[in-house]
Amino acid sequence: MGDIEIRPAMAKDIPAIVAMLADDPLGAQRESPDDLIPYLTALDRLSTDPHQHVMVAVREGRVVGTLQLTIIPGLSRRGSTRSIVEGVRVHADERGSGLGTQLIEWAIGESRRQGCQLVQLTSDNTRTDAHRFYERLGFTASHVGFKLQL
Repeated sequence: MGDIEIRPAMAKDIPAIVAMLADDPLGAQRESPDDLIPYLTALDRLSTDPHQHVMVAVREGRVVGTLQLTIIPGLSRRGSTRSIVEGVRVHADERGSGLGTQLIEWAIGESRRQGCQLVQLTSDNTRTDAHRFYERLGFTASHVGFKLQL
């Protein structure tokens, strides 16, 4: 796995990121690879926020994975800082290679570096393979998440 570079996402990476986001039954319903403007706008906004880290994993010049790490200072848990991992995707050709583990380990390490006491994430109820993956990495399904579509 030494041939993987994990670095901040750039505008040129957006087509590959969006393709990975759309490459499953859930993503196919909510992503629009034909119109990259909203994604470019979002990356611009995220890139100016020091608490946001949109990362890509690159192998031989090709984007093969992505995630977003958000650092959140808080009052609860004695004023602790936590991180949230979102949008974890690994290119279909790379699944099972250990790349997902490497991405999550990067997120955990960066969270520690930034003083976080907790790393959290959500995963859709239907993504049972992802749930097993996160549990293997030490995450526990300790909460029930709720969402409100606006």
